[in-house]
Amino acid sequence: MDVGSSSVRAALHDASGDAVGGSEVKLDHEFDHTADGGATADADGLLDLVARAIDGVLSRNPDARILCVAASTFWHSVLGVDRDGRPTTPILTWADRRAADAAKDLRERLDEEAVHRRTGAPLHSSYWPAKLLWLENADPDGSKRTERWLSPADYFYARLFGGPPTIGTSMASATGLYDQNRNRWDAQTLESLSVDEAQLPALSDEPRAGLLGEWALRWPALEGVPWFPAVGDGACSNVGSGCTSSDRLALMVGTSGAMRVLWKAASVEVPSGPWCYRADRQRFVMGGALSDGGNLVGWLRETLRLPDPEETEKLLARMEPDSHGLTFLPILNGERGPTWADRANGTISGLALSNTPVEILRAAMEAVAYRFALIAEILQKASPGDKQVIATGGGLLGSPTWTRIMADALGRPVTLSGVEEASARGATLLALEALGGPGIEQRGVPLGETFEPDPERHDIYREALARQRRLYEAVL
Repeated sequence: MDVGSSSVRAALHDASGDAVGGSEVKLDHEFDHTADGGATADADGLLDLVARAIDGVLSRNPDARILCVAASTFWHSVLGVDRDGRPTTPILTWADRRAADAAKDLRERLDEEAVHRRTGAPLHSSYWPAKLLWLENADPDGSKRTERWLSPADYFYARLFGGPPTIGTSMASATGLYDQNRNRWDAQTLESLSVDEAQLPALSDEPRAGLLGEWALRWPALEGVPWFPAVGDGACSNVGSGCTSSDRLALMVGTSGAMRVLWKAASVEVPSGPWCYRADRQRFVMGGALSDGGNLVGWLRETLRLPDPEETEKLLARMEPDSHGLTFLPILNGERGPTWADRANGTISGLALSNTPVEILRAAMEAVAYRFALIAEILQKASPGDKQVIATGGGLLGSPTWTRIMADALGRPVTLSGVEEASARGATLLALEALGGPGIEQRGVPLGETFEPDPERHDIYREALARQRRLYEAVL
């Protein structure tokens, strides 16, 4: 199962990790956005979508023999539960920016560089420390009633299996409260909060089994099989697209966007700039993330009443690079990378009556590519060496024009992944490895078309990126 920011999916995968054709069930959802920067989800509503997706897969494939359940979920998000395990807060998602002032408070009280070196996460509204501090003031009643703080996946598993909640290494590593090298909760950061370790789920990578009565009756095919702890969707995307060593760079544009490198190591020295989490106890994943990717394109399509996607793609492809005269800051959901401005909002400079809706969309797509170029610069310093760029996510797999823009903006070839749902495949491969199957590094992966950069277009985009940097400095 794959719980993403805009949909919940479930599907069967075979022993090679490949999806079984026709087995997928996809149920769309949206975060609840508010004008003050809130971006929440209802925990029970999301669990209901997970259950309905699983219902659909099993009803379509009643004779399938299930070996295990693997899970991918979005990172960073948190909710509170009371002593009975019922939610005391909604899920505060990675996109919720209301903790920006709390993050600033933490930066004034703590050595942010030291925190970043230990936890791999800056002090930012995306992560648990700022969210928990904000909740203490914004919702004191909910905070007082909270017995445990959980990720959404921890909540789902607690409801399905009962018992004390647990959290896997991958999900814990992206909270901002986890010591990446010591593989434990970071006591120094916890001391700055009114939260103690007993309120956090126990760290465990052991699979769960033995569904509670109502769930066992509902899903007899899953009752006795192991359910592996959820893995962060970013790490899963790298694994599923074959980006499992330091010579490959995953470029993902889904609802949001990210650029990541994953490798196996016993420890890590976290550099300044990128975030750094874990895929599991053996592997780290480092990168930069954008809060705006496919969600920005979707919003513009709806707001500007653009033609259908096929016609829009044709119009975009006819345009010359940076020919619209616009400078766009694509940070409508705040900035997670590369410079972590919590309070950032989107800006368009240079608008004229001559600009068309398609030109505004093209400017936004180019602008996102420039943010990736900045992240690529940071990652090149943190992880030197030539890297093959593999593109994943519906944003790029569905738009050759955007992929070509990426290649030209980065000044390096971009190869499309041959895997449509990389996160689901990645979670599957990690589970199969844990069951004694081949290591993820030994798994082959199909690749698609490679887009070569055009030097002249790259030069144009470098000038446009310099213009975007000037606008960023002026505005922020």
